[in-house]
Amino acid sequence: MADRKRETDLKEYIRQIPGSPGIYKYYNDQNELIYIGKAKNLKKRVSSYFTKNHDSRKTAVMVSRIHRIEFTLVDSEFDALLLENSLIKEFQPRYNINLKDDKTYPFIRITHDRFPKVISTRKMVKDGSDYFGPYASVRMMNTVLDMIRQLYPLRNCNLQLSDSNIKSGKFKVCLEYHIGNCKGPCEGLQSEEDYMDSLEQVKRILKGNLSEAVHYLKSMMQESSDNWRFEQAEYYKKRLEILENYQSKSTIVSQTIHDVDVYTLSLEGKYAFVNFMKVVNGMIIQTQTIEMKKNLEESKEELLALAIAEIRARYHSTSREIIVPFEPDFTEETIRFTIPKIGDKKKLLELSEKNARYYMREKLDQYERLNPEVKVERLMNQMKSDLRLAELPFHIECFDNSNIQGAFPVSACVVFRNGKPSKKDYRHFNVQTVEGPNDFATMQEVLKRRYGRMIKEGESLPQLIVIDGGKGQLSASVEALKEIGAYGKMAIIGIAKRLEEIYYPEDPFPLLIDKKSETLKVIQQMRDEAHRFGITHHRNRRSKGSIKTELTDIRGIGEETAQVLLKTFKSIKKIKSADEKALAEIVGPAKAKVLRSHFEANP
Repeated sequence: MADRKRETDLKEYIRQIPGSPGIYKYYNDQNELIYIGKAKNLKKRVSSYFTKNHDSRKTAVMVSRIHRIEFTLVDSEFDALLLENSLIKEFQPRYNINLKDDKTYPFIRITHDRFPKVISTRKMVKDGSDYFGPYASVRMMNTVLDMIRQLYPLRNCNLQLSDSNIKSGKFKVCLEYHIGNCKGPCEGLQSEEDYMDSLEQVKRILKGNLSEAVHYLKSMMQESSDNWRFEQAEYYKKRLEILENYQSKSTIVSQTIHDVDVYTLSLEGKYAFVNFMKVVNGMIIQTQTIEMKKNLEESKEELLALAIAEIRARYHSTSREIIVPFEPDFTEETIRFTIPKIGDKKKLLELSEKNARYYMREKLDQYERLNPEVKVERLMNQMKSDLRLAELPFHIECFDNSNIQGAFPVSACVVFRNGKPSKKDYRHFNVQTVEGPNDFATMQEVLKRRYGRMIKEGESLPQLIVIDGGKGQLSASVEALKEIGAYGKMAIIGIAKRLEEIYYPEDPFPLLIDKKSETLKVIQQMRDEAHRFGITHHRNRRSKGSIKTELTDIRGIGEETAQVLLKTFKSIKKIKSADEKALAEIVGPAKAKVLRSHFEANP
C-alpha cells in the first residue's frame, strides 16, 4: 500500500516536470542521493522510469527505492552532460558509473606568448593562456581549428619570437609559410599588429560570433562547386553543417570562474524561493532551491541575506565571491558581492533565476491543488496590490453595453467571486430611459438600477466595479454612483481596450499592469465574459424585435402566431416564400390568406 502511494505521488510530481534539458536526481527513503542522470527532455526521461518494465534488475531495484526527485534546468543537452559529469564526480551516487577525475573535455587554447598560438589541449595550465570550450567532441573542436587556420593563417611552431631574435635574422620561414599556413612572422614578414588583429578575429569566433566563418565556408563551397571540385565542395558543406550546429561555449562551464556561489530570489506573495549554485573551477557542483515564508514585511534584501547565511552554513561554503541579482542586507569584509550585467557570470545568474522561478511555480501549483483557498488568497492579495485597492476583491462586478445604432440597447453585468465567474449572479438590463446610441447615459441608468436596488434591499456590495471603457465611461459611472450615495463604498476602475490601460476616478494618468500578470488576466476574462453575455442577450432581443416588425405589424397576426410560424419555417424568408396551403396547415386558412395577401402586396 505504501509503495503504491509512493508511486502515485511520484507520478503526480513527474506531471509537473518540464520538457526541457537538464539533470535529475533520485533520493531514497533515507534522503540519500542514489542516482544522477541527464536528459534532453526531462519529463520524457524521468517518466520513462515509471511507465515501462526494465530489463535490468539493477534498474528495477533502483526505481523501487526512489522516494524523492529533484531536477535542475539548463539551456542545452550538452550543458546537461557537463553538469551530470561534475555532480557524479562530486557525490558518487550508488547507481551511477564511477567516473574518475582524469576524465577531461577538449579545449582550444590561445597561448600566452608573443605571437600566440591557437592549439588544442585537455590540460589547463594557469600561465595566462585563454581557454575556449569545452567541446562536445574532438571532431567538432578540430573542425573549428581547421576552419580558423584556413581563415587566419597563424604560426604553430615553438620558436621564441622575441623582437631581438626576429631582427637578428635568427629564424628562416618553414614549409608552413610556403604552403600558405603561416605569414612568416619569424622573419618579420608579418607585423605583430597584423598578427594580433587576426587573433582578435579568432577570439570573436571562439566566443560565438560565427558569421565571418559561415560566410567563408559558403564562399569556398560555392567556388569549389563552380570549378567542378565536388569532393572539395562536399568537404566544406559538411564543415558548414557542423559549424551551424555548433555551440561555442557552455553556460555550465567557464574557465574564468573559479570558486563562486550564485544566489537568486523569486517572490510570490508571502512565499520566497532562493536558488543556490556552487561553482568550482568553472563547474557547477551543487544546486539547491530552498523555500522561505515571510512572517512580517521582510524586504527582498533581508530574505536573500537570511538565505545566504543558511546555505553557506549548510554547505560549509568559504567562497569569497558571491554572484547575486542585487545587494543583500548585510556586509562581510571577506566576501565580495558581484551583480553581473554581461558575460559568463550573467549567464550563471540567469540560469539560477530560471531554476528558482520554475521551482516556485511548481511548489505553488502543488499547494494550490491541495488547498484551493491558498490560490484564492494569493490571487486576491495580488489583485489588491496591483490595482491599489483598500480591500481584497473577493466580489467583483463588470459592466458592458451593447446596441446597434441605438436599437435594442442592453447592458450586461457579470459577477466574479474569488477570482472566478459566478454565473448564477449574472444579470442583464434592458435599457428603459435612454434613446439613441448613448453609452454614457446607458451605463448611468444601469448602475443606478443595480446598486440602488442592492442598497435598498441591504445586499452586500462588491469590493470592485470594472467598467468596460476609458475615462469617459468611468466619469459617467462615478456620477451615477454619487447620485445614489454609493460612491466611496466600492472601488471602481475602467479598462480601455486598445492598450489595456486601467483608469481611476479623478486620476488623468492610466495604470499599465504587467501583461503576464494574473490580475490583468482576470480583468480581461471579466470584460470578455461581459461582452459575450451582453451580445447573446442583445442578439435574442434583436430576434424578437425582428419578429415584431416583420410579422406582428401585419393586421391579424399576433406575437404568438409569429413565434409558431418562425419555429416551423425557421426564417422570415421561408415564411414569405411558402404558399397559402402550407401556411394554412400551420395557422389556419383565414390567417394564411391574410399573410399571402400582405406578402404579395409588399414583396
